[in-house]
Amino acid sequence: MNTKFPKAIQLFLTFIKIGAFTFGGGYAMLPLIQKEIVEKKHWITDNDILEIVAISESTPGPIAINAATFVGFRICGFWGALFATLGVVIPSYLIILIISFVLKEFQSIKIIQYAFNGIRAGVLALIIKALWSMYIQCPKNVISYIIMACSFVFTALLNVNVLIVIISCAILGLVTSIVISRRKC
Repeated sequence: MNTKFPKAIQLFLTFIKIGAFTFGGGYAMLPLIQKEIVEKKHWITDNDILEIVAISESTPGPIAINAATFVGFRICGFWGALFATLGVVIPSYLIILIISFVLKEFQSIKIIQYAFNGIRAGVLALIIKALWSMYIQCPKNVISYIIMACSFVFTALLNVNVLIVIISCAILGLVTSIVISRRKC
């Protein structure tokens, strides 16, 4: 652990910053994780982030915590995973603890309501940026567009369980890859 400890501390500090200054959940954190870990620190690549996001979305739990854990593990093994996870969780825990004590007192104040409306708008913009970044990095072909459109219809319009849609997309992607690779042979 001695050789990995300084890097694990850097991961902790990076993720505590990400966790402290991101509102709106995991999807809003993804652009910040990408900017800090890929662009500023150069610890992993854009392709690594795309893989980590895909795994984080398909495993149980909040995407931000899953992503922090996977990034930490990829960079620094077990200790990196532990410290990155703690870093991303601690700010949210403390903020929720503080808010829970004072929210009842201030929830009827109009300026607080307006502030939360502004935060929601900003969070939406961050989620759209994460969507755009993922779209740019994903392969673009007819099959991908069909899977994307069907996934949207099933989850947003038909209220199909997201887990079923994710598993179905994984199976479709696997089958499509096998069929395409056999045609090339």
